[in-house]
Amino acid sequence: MSHNLDLEPNTSSTNDMDQIFNRQQDHYRNNVNPTLEQRRNDLSVLKKLLMRYQEQLIEAVSEDYGHRAKHDSLIADITPSLHQINYSDKNLKKWLKPSRRKAGLMLTPAKITVHYQPVGVVGIIVPWNFPVMLSLGPLITALAAGNTAMLKMSEFTPATNRVLKAMLAEGFSEEQVAIIEGEADVSAKFSQLPFDHILFTGSTSVGKHVMKAAAANLTPVTLELGGKSPTIIAPDFDVADAVERILFAKSLNAGQICVAPDYILLPREKVDAFITAYKRYFKKLYKAGIESKDLTSVVNMRQYNRLKGVVEDAKSKGAVIHTVTEQAQDDVNHRMTPHLLTKVNDDMLAMQEELFGPVLPIVPYDSIEEAISYITTRERPLALYLMSHDKKTQDRFLSDTHSGGVCINDSLVHVAAEDAPFGGIGPSGMGHYHGIEGFKTFSHAKTVLTRGKINFTKLMHPPYNNPIKKMMFKVLNR
Repeated sequence: MSHNLDLEPNTSSTNDMDQIFNRQQDHYRNNVNPTLEQRRNDLSVLKKLLMRYQEQLIEAVSEDYGHRAKHDSLIADITPSLHQINYSDKNLKKWLKPSRRKAGLMLTPAKITVHYQPVGVVGIIVPWNFPVMLSLGPLITALAAGNTAMLKMSEFTPATNRVLKAMLAEGFSEEQVAIIEGEADVSAKFSQLPFDHILFTGSTSVGKHVMKAAAANLTPVTLELGGKSPTIIAPDFDVADAVERILFAKSLNAGQICVAPDYILLPREKVDAFITAYKRYFKKLYKAGIESKDLTSVVNMRQYNRLKGVVEDAKSKGAVIHTVTEQAQDDVNHRMTPHLLTKVNDDMLAMQEELFGPVLPIVPYDSIEEAISYITTRERPLALYLMSHDKKTQDRFLSDTHSGGVCINDSLVHVAAEDAPFGGIGPSGMGHYHGIEGFKTFSHAKTVLTRGKINFTKLMHPPYNNPIKKMMFKVLNR
């Protein structure tokens, strides 16, 4: 989701993680199952803090980026965090209520219930691209489920980390919620702690290291990764309309989003129309071009140079580069407007790695079958976007392709569905943390069987040649 920046060294403070972890374990053991009121109070405290600190957080993220459009921070960091608090508070009583299950003929009469208990101490590893939402989102769910949490922040968002640390310290002791900072060695050590659950958001390559470290402690993991999310424009869909539904998703946060459209599949004869429409609509939304205050910078020079390298690699291998503005790159402020790539092939970096920025390859197809085959012969992505009003085409893509999630006739916005799970499949991740699925991720589902005063299990005891028992087993084995 955020490339290998997770491992890039930086000068950040470190914490004695072992001591903090031990104190969080003690805190949890002293209150292994917080009441509904305690959990709601935690959510209320967090909401008040977030509302009070939101302007500082927006300014801090912009400082970390060089420039981050305020709207991008509001729509993708602050607002979804507040909505998730409200959603969790509204549903928490229902989630905590033990669910009844059927005992089945063999166990009748018996009462079967499933109780959801906190798992304990949760480790949350946060990327740089949305440092507020991708720290507070998992934290909200972890607190709702009754856990304590340690958050390993990215070393590439030091200003945001400082504000978050000050904010959380106002409402929570370090025994309940702790912010951890540090470089690659700290990240590695963090993953090795015997957490009761780890949630990692980042690149697939780093996710593998996290999973390997967690395996030593048999710690379950949720991996929110990324991949190359395709956008398919079907033959029946108007190209200009498709551009309006794609461009914002690719431009928000300068395309530095795990579920941003990564490449376009469209009918061969519509390629030129797509490029023309994309240029026109971008200029309409961002009139000042690369100087637009609504356009977020690439996070730092390392990522900026990586993206320039991807474009140059494609060009050197035969791709045609279509820029949408007269000035497409700002080497001083690491800013970049969209680069559309045509005549791409699999030898290019642009078609091998998640782009995570304003670079968009265009892959023409001659049939729906060809488009589906192109997707299914590659790694399963975190998202798939289909532009089509044809029900048969929609059903075909839903049944014949695999992806973490799907948007039909829109892009990106499915991640904001509060009541639905969000997560990847295969190389794009495992597990979920939105909706009730997120609550269950940070909970242990404990099955409880309750009998009455009569011990019916005695009917199963030896000797087995009793006629009544023979009849009983005959009934059970039907």
